[in-house]
Amino acid sequence: MIKKISPILGIAIIIFLTGVVIGVFFLLKDTDEIIIIDENGEEPTLACGDNVTFTYRGETVTYGTVESNGKCWMDRNLGASQVATAYNDSQAYGDLFQWGRLDDGHQDRNSETTDTTSDSDDPRHSDFIVAIKFPYDWRSPQNDNLWQSAGNSPCPSGWRVPTYDEWNDERASWSSQNYNGAFASPLKLTMAGCRYYGNDPLSIMSSYGGYWSGTVSGTYASFLLFYSSGASMGGGDRAGGFSVRCIKD
Repeated sequence: MIKKISPILGIAIIIFLTGVVIGVFFLLKDTDEIIIIDENGEEPTLACGDNVTFTYRGETVTYGTVESNGKCWMDRNLGASQVATAYNDSQAYGDLFQWGRLDDGHQDRNSETTDTTSDSDDPRHSDFIVAIKFPYDWRSPQNDNLWQSAGNSPCPSGWRVPTYDEWNDERASWSSQNYNGAFASPLKLTMAGCRYYGNDPLSIMSSYGGYWSGTVSGTYASFLLFYSSGASMGGGDRAGGFSVRCIKD
């Protein structure tokens, strides 16, 4: 997560463009994290279409941004190496998160598994947690607020997991209610698959695209689902693995 720092904590490099200061970069002495502030000591306001740089899975990554339905979104799924070139572009699939979990490595499609549920918001390991008993959640007891605020969000500061309504509005704008409409949207969504949370947790249901929202519904969490012949909003067991696309606050 990107945070502001005092100039005395790092090395300042002032960048000029035609004689005008456009930003000051602070490089932390003990990390490779880069923080950008303007000449007033504030982080510059992002315009949709600009790039955003943040730390994900311990590395600095840069994603583009794109506007759809009046909202600003990242241009790819968390973990994707590029913007999708087709609905089945594997380089644009990205990672599959259990609902409410941090960026802790569990979202890797081939992560190890455990059947021990967590009693805290941070399991402190990178295993995908198998849940074979109701309410089919990786956390016991359930916590409805994990992605309701920035606390456990895998999105960087200033970004979050979309709400049910935001995903539903996006879906309603598509030219067709299926994977073709999903890819034809400005977000270029992919059929990245869904990870099963039961007895075969390494199984990826590749004929679907599933995207978590931050909204809960009873013991479930709401998500967007699309496939070859349909698209809808639904409620999924929170131990399931789905894609995450971040939206600007």
